[in-house]
Amino acid sequence: MQLGEKLAEGKTKAIYAHPDDPALAYMVHKDSITAGDGARRNVIEGKGALSCRTTSNVFRLLAEAALPVHFIDRLDATTMLVRRCQMLPLEVVMRRIATGSYLKRHPEVAEGTRFEPVLVEFFLKDDARHDPQITPEDISREGLASAGEVEAMAMLGRKTFEVLEKAWAQQDVTLVDMKIEFGRSTEGDLLVADVIDNDSWRIWPGGQREKMLDKQVYREMKQVDDSGLNLVLEKYAQVADLTEKF
Repeated sequence: MQLGEKLAEGKTKAIYAHPDDPALAYMVHKDSITAGDGARRNVIEGKGALSCRTTSNVFRLLAEAALPVHFIDRLDATTMLVRRCQMLPLEVVMRRIATGSYLKRHPEVAEGTRFEPVLVEFFLKDDARHDPQITPEDISREGLASAGEVEAMAMLGRKTFEVLEKAWAQQDVTLVDMKIEFGRSTEGDLLVADVIDNDSWRIWPGGQREKMLDKQVYREMKQVDDSGLNLVLEKYAQVADLTEKF
């Protein structure tokens, strides 16, 4: 496998051009883990491979459910073949249960409130401004996406959540909330893109917050040390194994 030029690099992955097909790209997962818009940052050897496994398993499930995704195949431990996309500078967040940052923005809502249907929110990807929330109207007004694309992202976001919620429920794990990103393919199609891994959601076995398996464990560490990072790696490995059953 020969990687083309580096197209982009984020905190946890790098994107490379395909040397022969401009409609394709390679996504390489890194061993980095971050929190607080990058204020906390560590390297955990093996995390990239676990994130690649989890993301590949998730996108295969979504593709089987006929959702439009950029994922094509996992090529090795840390590399995926994907459709090349122009990413939209948005995070689309779906919430089934009120917790976390939602409660800070809505103190009138009790923790644990269940949203029916799944609540969808949009946030502008901007670390310097801590990813501020943005309305669908402002997304269209600022030219970030058309009104039709915003509507499609909300619909596809809910479908993505529902597919994964069902898959997790079959293993007695509650999908609390999650974030995804979208891109436009070289043909202009709107695709669920980027990654969906253990950094992307809150998952609570048996619906119990204290049993969380996701990145919140890392976020809530008062002090990061080797034992804490080993615990994070164990949970990421457990999640990768569980997604093999999707």
